[in-house]
Amino acid sequence: MFKKRRKEKMLIETIDDLNKNLLESNLIDIGQLLQDRKKLLFTNLISGIARGVGIGIGVTIITAILVIILQKIVTLNIPVIGEYISDIVEIVQKRI
Repeated sequence: MFKKRRKEKMLIETIDDLNKNLLESNLIDIGQLLQDRKKLLFTNLISGIARGVGIGIGVTIITAILVIILQKIVTLNIPVIGEYISDIVEIVQKRI
């Protein structure tokens, strides 16, 4: 009975120590970043640029794939759907 309680107590202490270490290291990093305004500004600038470029590339790829799929559907010569999709493809190609 006592061994079980002792093991539980040691496990709880180990978890608490680990939790403290993780919190301290994370808080220290955040504190250092907030104190250095230039580093914070640079980090946010780079992350914003990366997001913008990623969104731009992603939208371009998805749009290109959709246009290719629509062009292939038009070649199937389905009367109603083909005309509608060919109009969409023409509009997209005029705007590119």
